[in-house]
Amino acid sequence: MRETGEDHAPAKRFPTHGHAGVVLVLLLWALNWTLPGLRTHLLFFPLWLGYCLTVDGLAVASRGSSLLTRSRAGYVSLFLVSAPAWWLFEAINLRTHNWLYLGREQFSDLEYFLLASLSFSTVIPAVFGTAEWVRGWSWIERLASGPKLAGPGHRRAFMFVSGWLGLALLLLWPRYFFPLVWVSIWLILEPINAWRGHPTLLGPLERGDWRPLLSMALGGLMCGFFWELWNLHAYPKWTYRVPYVDFLRVFEMPLLGYLGYIPFAFELYALYHLVSGLGSDRYHDYLRV
Repeated sequence: MRETGEDHAPAKRFPTHGHAGVVLVLLLWALNWTLPGLRTHLLFFPLWLGYCLTVDGLAVASRGSSLLTRSRAGYVSLFLVSAPAWWLFEAINLRTHNWLYLGREQFSDLEYFLLASLSFSTVIPAVFGTAEWVRGWSWIERLASGPKLAGPGHRRAFMFVSGWLGLALLLLWPRYFFPLVWVSIWLILEPINAWRGHPTLLGPLERGDWRPLLSMALGGLMCGFFWELWNLHAYPKWTYRVPYVDFLRVFEMPLLGYLGYIPFAFELYALYHLVSGLGSDRYHDYLRV
């Protein structure tokens, strides 16, 4: 999909699907926190679908276009890539055991897989949609001409090797290196995407454009806040077991843990562009951060 200039179009009113998203969020948030017994396994997806539609509507209102309005097929692709992307982190967590799900025992393995996959499908649309909205903020726009990152040189090879080393350390000694789960995947995939000609987050920095990196960082942080907030009184829910930094919890998450949402957003960016580039470059510039 090519640039068609939507980002320079006059801002639109908050669209219908944005209003529908707000209604879903308010209704499902209330139900998720007040209904007794098991409920979040059914309410998580519509709650986060509401969030996704809300931030997409905010992007339309501030920028004139959004992920959904530019391509419905592209928007669906975000959900399709999101579930397997998060299962990758679930696989790593089998080794680190940093989070666990209360209520998991209530479901068969097949039920759990299907319900969890549906919930996981909202991760990338939520982060990317929030980043699209953030990208329209005026102070973010002023970061188009900032300090320039030196040319790639040997940086990409160094990142690639460091990523694999970090992943190995994480799997060998998870108690000490568990934070690397939120950076090692990005260190591996960012160079691969660059070598294959896919969009990257460091590429714009070579031109002094900090907008993509900071938009994704804020998108990850904002989603992290709402993930933890809405998890507080949910059931089933997740909780954390993290060594050394398990203090000053904000909801279930230790305060320092929120820093992990920044590189996590970078990893999602790299994962999506790696997968989307396997078939064609149709969606390479679909995300406009």
